Amino acid sequence: MTSSRISGFYNLSMDDRRAKIVDASHLSSEDLLPFTDGGLTPEAADHMIENVIGAYSLPVGIGINFQVNGRDVLVPFAIEEPSVVAGASFMAKLVRAGGGFQSTSSEPHMIGQMQVLDLDSIHAARLKIYEYKAALLAEADEIDPILKKLGGGARDLEVRIIEDSPIGAFLAVHLIYDVRDAMGANAVNTACERLASRIEDITGGRVHLRILSNLADRRLARARCSIPVEELAFTVGAGQSAQNEDAPAPGDHGGRTYTGQEVRDGVIEAWAFAASDPYRAATHNKGIMNGVDAVVIATGNDWRAIEAGAHAYAARSGRYTSLSTWGKDKDGNLVGTLEMPMAVGIVGGATRVHPAAQAAVKLMGVKTASELAEIIVSVGLAQNLAALRALSTEGIQRGHMSLHARQVAIAAGAEGDLIEKVAARLVEEKTVRIDRAEEILKNIKQ
Repeated sequence: MTSSRISGFYNLSMDDRRAKIVDASHLSSEDLLPFTDGGLTPEAADHMIENVIGAYSLPVGIGINFQVNGRDVLVPFAIEEPSVVAGASFMAKLVRAGGGFQSTSSEPHMIGQMQVLDLDSIHAARLKIYEYKAALLAEADEIDPILKKLGGGARDLEVRIIEDSPIGAFLAVHLIYDVRDAMGANAVNTACERLASRIEDITGGRVHLRILSNLADRRLARARCSIPVEELAFTVGAGQSAQNEDAPAPGDHGGRTYTGQEVRDGVIEAWAFAASDPYRAATHNKGIMNGVDAVVIATGNDWRAIEAGAHAYAARSGRYTSLSTWGKDKDGNLVGTLEMPMAVGIVGGATRVHPAAQAAVKLMGVKTASELAEIIVSVGLAQNLAALRALSTEGIQRGHMSLHARQVAIAAGAEGDLIEKVAARLVEEKTVRIDRAEEILKNIKQ
């Protein structure tokens, strides 16, 4: 069985980290090779998109401490932003003390839209489509026999009248389609294409657009967690940051001690800002997506679709707000929830083509797309807590600064041991700029 609790993982060399992953999981050293060389050859890349000249790499880090629905999971993050992997991993440790993440997901139902124009009577056309609903669903159900054999296929048909349009009223026909373990775009788009002519015959109108909707509000993933209030207490400058337990944070910022109640109430107050104000909610939800997107990218899924669906879902009430909620239970423990669309797959697309994506799925040991969605939404909740906890205590910059300083040191030309020395000075001075990094590096060498 996989163990995600790996002490001191941050301090190991890259080779030692890979060895630890092999020890802690069901993977072999060979299984991890795609993470060593990027996994994608120029020849393979040439078949994925157009006009290929090479490949572009992102760092892959491992989120540790995650326990989702009672199962330990090692989570791959493909991301360039510092502190995300560390922050989410530390929050997963705190959540672990409260029993880990509990996550569920709805059926993998996607929505295909057909835009029906040039109708004589829009209301009559709407009802005529419903009269033929059973026949239309039966026809859509036969389009993909393999998907049908796996338990997927057409599930429902809905007809909406769009009245406040710049071109006048028209119909939007929604085909609800179960795509099983696929993301589903190709299956849904194919089904809509096939039904278009039938709907034109039924209504006498013209079917214009036939396309999947990325507001996958029939395909939701949900996660909740409860953190014992005593687990939230910490002291700044005492060997840990609010964002990162293991990574050393150069410079002592006063040794301020926060009680668990202070941290809990600070997180709730910070969330309330996002729940009430769209300017804050945009950054708040971006923090959630830092964790979500990193896992979506690592598994070869469409992070742009996930982003679009998440932000549309956050505005479904007519006002953009927080995707997450935070509060306390009767025992005073911090309780968080996150619900959002999660249209991810483990078959088809880049997930099946890209060796590193295949390795990522294998590392997590997921067998269904729903299980992957449940892990991803748990990661999003962990990353949200990391940001809120840091913001409401020491401030976001301290933990982030120490990690960002390393990137600045490298950009200034530091190598080997000099990277940490330059980064430490930058954080100590609270001036993480490349010009200052160049000066520090020059002085050290002299």
